[in-house]
Formats: sequence, C-alpha cells, structure tokens
Amino acid sequence: MARAFLFVLDSFGIGHAPDAARFGDEGANTFGHIAGACAAGRADRAGLRTGPLDLPHMQSLGLNAAAAIAAGREPERGFASTGFFGAAEERSTGKDTPSGHWEIAGVPVPFEWGYFPETTPAFPAELTGRLIREASLPGILANCHASGTEVIARLGEEHIRTGKPICYTSADSVFQIAAHETHFGLDRLYAVCETARRLVDDYRIGRVIARPFVGESAETFERTANRRDYAVPPPEPTLLDRVEAAGGRVIGIGKIGDIFAHQGVTEVRKAAGNMALFDAALGAMDDVREGDLVFANFVDFDSLYGHRRDVAGYAAALEAFDRRLPEALGKLRAGDLLILTADHGCDPTWRGTDHTRECVPILGAGPGLAKGSIGRRRSYADIGETIASHLALPAGRHGVSFLNALQHA
Repeated sequence: MARAFLFVLDSFGIGHAPDAARFGDEGANTFGHIAGACAAGRADRAGLRTGPLDLPHMQSLGLNAAAAIAAGREPERGFASTGFFGAAEERSTGKDTPSGHWEIAGVPVPFEWGYFPETTPAFPAELTGRLIREASLPGILANCHASGTEVIARLGEEHIRTGKPICYTSADSVFQIAAHETHFGLDRLYAVCETARRLVDDYRIGRVIARPFVGESAETFERTANRRDYAVPPPEPTLLDRVEAAGGRVIGIGKIGDIFAHQGVTEVRKAAGNMALFDAALGAMDDVREGDLVFANFVDFDSLYGHRRDVAGYAAALEAFDRRLPEALGKLRAGDLLILTADHGCDPTWRGTDHTRECVPILGAGPGLAKGSIGRRRSYADIGETIASHLALPAGRHGVSFLNALQHA
C-alpha cells in the first residue's frame, strides 16, 4: 500500500549552493548559522528558548550528516541514522518559492523570472497606471522593495485613511499587495490581486500575493492567515499531475495549492501557523489511501523568521517542529514514504531580508527502506522522481530516483 508524505520546511537551507556567488549568497547557511548562534548564546530569548539548538529527531534521521554532504565533507564516522539523508542542489534559475517547489515536484524552472528593480518607484508607470484604472483604485502606496511587516507598520494608517493599497516587492519575482481586511475588504483585495496577476504576466512575474492585515494603528497591525498567492502554472506537468492522472489524490497542506496554481491539487487544507499546519498534515496522513500524496508546506520558518531575520524565533520554530516529528513518523505503515526537505534558504543572519541560494536537506524514512546516505543530488527533482517511483508512476523528464538505493537487498 504505497503512500507518500512530503513535508517542506520552507527556507530551511543547509549551506550555500555551488552557484551561490552568482546570487550574492556565498557563505549563507540557514541551518549552520542558526546552530552557531544558539551554541554561542546569541539566540537565547527569555520565554522562547535558550541553549544549543536541540533537534534530536531530525539529527537522528541525519540532519547533521546532510549538512556535511552539502558542504562537501564526509558525514561523521560511525553515525548510524534512523532514516536516510542527503543534500540537493537547485537547477532552477531562481531562489524563490515556486521554483523550489516545482523542482521538488520534478519540474525545474529553465527560464529567468522577471524582477522589479530596487528603486523607488519599483514598478513601471504603465503597470501601476493600468492597475489603478482597471481595479478602480484611488492610487497605490509604497511602490518599492520592502519588508511586509515594516511597510504595513509604516503605511497602514495612511492606507486606511486613503483607501490606497500598499504595493511592494522584494528580490523575488513577486508583486505583493497589502490591505486591511475590513477597511478595504478581503474580497476586494483578492479581486485587485486577480487584476494584478493578469497585468504582471507581461513582466514574467512569478507570483502576486495578497497580504491582508488587521489592527487600527502601527502598533497593532498584524497580518492574518488569509494570505493568498496567485502563481503562474508550472511549465509542464508535475508530480502532482502524475499522481492525479494515475487515480491518486494530492492533499495540499498550507499554500501548496496556491504555489501550483491549483494544478494537480485534489484538496487544499489550510491552517494558521506551523503547529496548526502540522495538525492538518497528521489528519491527512490518517485520511489518504494507496497511491495518494500529502504535500505540506510549513511557511512560518520563512515568512515569520527568515525574512524578519529572527534567529531565536527560527530556532524555536525548528525545535517545536522537531518535537512533533515523532507523531508523523509514528503514523507510517508498510508501504509509506516520508520525506522532509526545503525549497531554498533564508539565512536569518544574512544581509538583507531575502531568500538565500542554498542546498536543501533530504531526510526521510519508511518501513522497509534502508537507512543511510543518499549522497548529494544534482537537482531537487530527484525528490519528486523518488516519490513517483515509490508510487509506481511513470518517470518524469527530470531528476533521478534514489529509491533503489533505499530498497533492502
């Protein structure tokens, strides 16, 4: 009874990729720098966490060994893992969420995304003019590269007063629109984003993101869980499409449906926060049948801690995830495969507030599967091809399954 479970710890990179210098990220290491800060006491926060980074279950699966592989070193001699481990490089040309997830699902992104320049204004006048006219807006605010929480705190009160949405971008291929859930209206925000999605196609922009918030002042503004991503569809069928074509179901946890433009996603289960997402993933593990895939994204690592350069918060979130990992491992039965990975890095000790080009971990387990190293994989697509092989699906055009290496002799 083959079933597959794929958990993405959003942004949990384990060391700079071979081509990181091209992105200005040589030396970035999300896991390594968080662990180093914890060991040195720089990530201690009263009431949140103290001491060295404590991830016993991921380390037992081989997290430290995977980080060694990413750095080009041999894992510690004598280490006996409870699962399989390795590291993967990204072939796609970006370091963004869609590129990472699509490649994990077997489809690297061969083209260059469009990006907005780090200027003010950041958006072409023609684009903003059309958005204002076609969405019947009184204007827009920001029009720059910005951190979402900072720009909402800075311009939220003016947004409420004027009715102008806050439009901003980052180093990713993204057009983000923040608006108040009640003063502006959640449905109206989504409608504006749908208009923007159509308009930014001409600029090869990967995502338009609705960023609703509540509160009445800079001190009380808070983004809500009603975020919605409007992504372009993948350039060819992904693992998700292959699962559905074979009669299986794909249950997307969190923002998976949005990332794949809802192609190949049978059911979406959303939740607010990593722990609620973990609950949703566990529930899906109970519900799926032979041939099904549960694909979960744990977004807090990236959105709450990586982008905000919150080392202590990122460390605490990793420890909370690790404490719950035995619950997922305990649900595995004969024929199951669980893989933990990431879609890019977002080193909270790095300069700026953007993603970092990093290798990602591959950690996993399944009854009857061998334990130990799967080595360094040359594409995230190897993850998707391994799941495809596990579910007895036809091979895709990209990536190489490592399933044979996990079968008992």
